[in-house]
Amino acid sequence: MELNNAMDSLQEDNMPKREANIDGLQQFVLDFPLANEAFFALVETTAGLVAVSEKYWQAQGLNGARIRVLVEIAKQGGAILPSVLASRIGVTKANISLLLTPLEKDGYISRTEHVRDGRKSVISLTEAGRALLSQQLPGNRETVAGVMNRLDTDELRQLMGLLHKLNKP
Repeated sequence: MELNNAMDSLQEDNMPKREANIDGLQQFVLDFPLANEAFFALVETTAGLVAVSEKYWQAQGLNGARIRVLVEIAKQGGAILPSVLASRIGVTKANISLLLTPLEKDGYISRTEHVRDGRKSVISLTEAGRALLSQQLPGNRETVAGVMNRLDTDELRQLMGLLHKLNKP
C-alpha cells in the first residue's frame, strides 16, 4: 500500500513537469507560420486524395503503386529504362525491381535487352498492360474527379497554377 502511495505521489510530482513539456511541444506544433500551415494542409489533402484513388484500385483487386508504374511507362510511349522509371516515380533503382517483378509475372510488362547497351534492359507495356490501363483508368479518373469537382473550373485552374508555381525549381 505504501509503495502504491509513493508511486502515485511520484507520478503526481512529475505530472506538472510533463504537462508543461507537452504543453510547450503542443504549442510549438500547433503554432506555425502560414507557409507551414499551407504545407501541412497540402500534405493532408494529398494523402486523402491518394487514399481515394487507392481505395478504387483495391476494389478492383489492383495495387495503386503498380498501376502508377504502368501509367508512367505509357506516358513514355510504352517503353522506358528502369533507372528512368525509378526516377520518375521517386523510388531507388533497387526498389524499382520490386515493383517490376510482379508486373512482369502477371504479364503486364516485358523486359528486353537494350538495343545499343546489352547491360541495360528496356521495360515495355504488353498488350495485357495496355488493356488493363484502358479498362481501369477511366473508372479511377471518374472516382478522383468526384472529389476534385468540389472545386469549380476556375478554382481548378487556380489550383493548377499554384501547384505549377510550387513545382518550379
